[in-house]
Amino acid sequence: MVTRRTLLGAAALTAVAGAATACTGEPGTPRPTTTRPAEPGPPDWPALREKLRGGLVLPGDQGYPAAARVYNPLFDGRRPAAVARCERPADVRACVEVAAGSRIPIAARSGGHSYAGYSNADGALIADLSPMSSVDVRGGTAVIGAGAKLIDVYAGLAAQGRCLPAGSCPTVGISGLTLGGGIGVLAREYGLTCDKLTAAEVVTADGKLVTASADAEPDLFWALRGGGGGNFGIVTSFTFDAPEAADLVVFSLRFDGAAADVVAAWQEWIAGLPNEMWSNCVVSGGSPPTARVGGCFVGTERDCERLLAGFGPAASSRVVSTKSYLDAMRYFAGCSAQSVRQCHAAAAGGNLGRESFVASSRILAEPVGDTAALVGLVDGRARTDLLLDSLGGAVADVAPDATAFPHRTALASAQIYAGAEAGGQAATRAVDEVRDGLGELTGQLGYVNYIDPDMPDWASAYYGDNLARLREVADRYDPDGVFAFAQGLTQPR
Repeated sequence: MVTRRTLLGAAALTAVAGAATACTGEPGTPRPTTTRPAEPGPPDWPALREKLRGGLVLPGDQGYPAAARVYNPLFDGRRPAAVARCERPADVRACVEVAAGSRIPIAARSGGHSYAGYSNADGALIADLSPMSSVDVRGGTAVIGAGAKLIDVYAGLAAQGRCLPAGSCPTVGISGLTLGGGIGVLAREYGLTCDKLTAAEVVTADGKLVTASADAEPDLFWALRGGGGGNFGIVTSFTFDAPEAADLVVFSLRFDGAAADVVAAWQEWIAGLPNEMWSNCVVSGGSPPTARVGGCFVGTERDCERLLAGFGPAASSRVVSTKSYLDAMRYFAGCSAQSVRQCHAAAAGGNLGRESFVASSRILAEPVGDTAALVGLVDGRARTDLLLDSLGGAVADVAPDATAFPHRTALASAQIYAGAEAGGQAATRAVDEVRDGLGELTGQLGYVNYIDPDMPDWASAYYGDNLARLREVADRYDPDGVFAFAQGLTQPR
C-alpha cells in the first residue's frame, strides 16, 4: 500500500497563492498589462535580490539544493533558475515583474506537493511562499497566508474554536488545495475549501496586487475557486469563513471479504448518508486486492454507530472514537501520536519524511456498475492504491457553474497512487493504466489537484463545462502568458 496521509488536496507547486487590498477594476473591463519586450534580456538577478526581503537562491549558492527540493523525491533532478523566498506581497510582485520582463517561466510554491507541477520548474523562477504562513483567526473569519501548511491552519483555527473543510495531509499548502477546489473529510458537512473562501489577494500578471471577492474582481474570484493553481496570478493570502469547530467521531472498518462487494455496498451506502457523515473506501492493490472503509461524523458516537449499522458487509475489525477537531485532523494526517510541531516535514523541524509516488485521479459521476472490474484494475499491483472519497452533501448544494469547480453532482472522487521508491517509470505505467481503465468505467473526468501530465483531454477532464469561461478569464488577466505552463489555461505568447 502506498504510504500517504490522504493528501486530499495537493498544494500545487504551480499554485496561485493570496494577502490584503490593492487595486480593483470593474467586472469585464480589460486590464492594463505590463508589456513584455520584443527582445527580452536575461533576468537581472542582482536587482531582484535587492528587492527581496527573504532572499534569492541561485544555482551554485550553498543553499540551492535545499531551496529547490520539494516533497516528492522523484523531482529532485529539477533545476529552477532561481528560488525567491517571498515574505510579503511586494516580494511576489518583484518576481512577477522579472518573469514578465525577461519571459522566464514562473511558478509559485506553497506546500510543494504538486504531483506533476514541478516538471514546470526546470529553468523557472520559483516564488517560494512558505514564509507567508500566518494564520489570523478573528471570530468567524480566518486570514491565512499563502504559504501556510494544513497542520498549522488546523492548529490556528482550533485554538480559536474554529474549523475549515480541507485536506488531511499535514504538509500540503493551503494555496494549491483551495485553488483546485479542496476536497476533504468535512466536505459533505461544510463544502469544499473554496466554498468557504470570501476573498483572496492576488498578484496578477501586470504586477498589481488586487483583492478578488464577490464584489471586487468577481470573475477572478469565480476562477480562483476551483480553476487550479498557477493560471491567473499568485495569491498571497486567503480570507475564509471559519465555522465553529465540533468534536468528530472517526471510524475505520476493515474487511476479510471480496473487495468488490465492499465497494458495491459502500457506493450504495454513501448515497443515502446525511451531510454530517463523510466516508472513503480504499482499495489496496495486491493478490487479491483488499478494501477498507473510513471516515468521520459530525455528531455523537451513538448516531454514528446507527449509520454504520446500515453498511452491509460485516467488518472484521472496527474502530470508532470521538476526537476534538484538531485531534481528528491529526488522526487523518497519520500523526495522532505526534505533536503539531512534530507533524511537519523534517526540513521544517518536524518528524515527517518525504515520499516517492506517482498519482492521478478520476471522478465518479455516478456509481460504478461493475465493481469487480474496478477492483481488478489493481489486482496484482502491490503498492498501488485506489482511494474513493465521497462527495455529495454540501458539495452538491452549490451549482456546477457557481464556482470554477465543476464536479458538484458527482458521487465521489478517485485518487490513484503508486509508490515509486524504486523509481518512477513502473509507477507511472501502473497509474496510467489504472487511470485509463477507471476512465472506461466511470467517465473521462479528473480532479485538477492531482494534475497529471498524461491525462487524456485534461482540460475537459478537469474543468468540464466551465472550461470556456476559465480560458476567457485567464486570457483577460494574463494576456501575455506570463503564468503559462504545460497544462495551464493560457499559452506562451
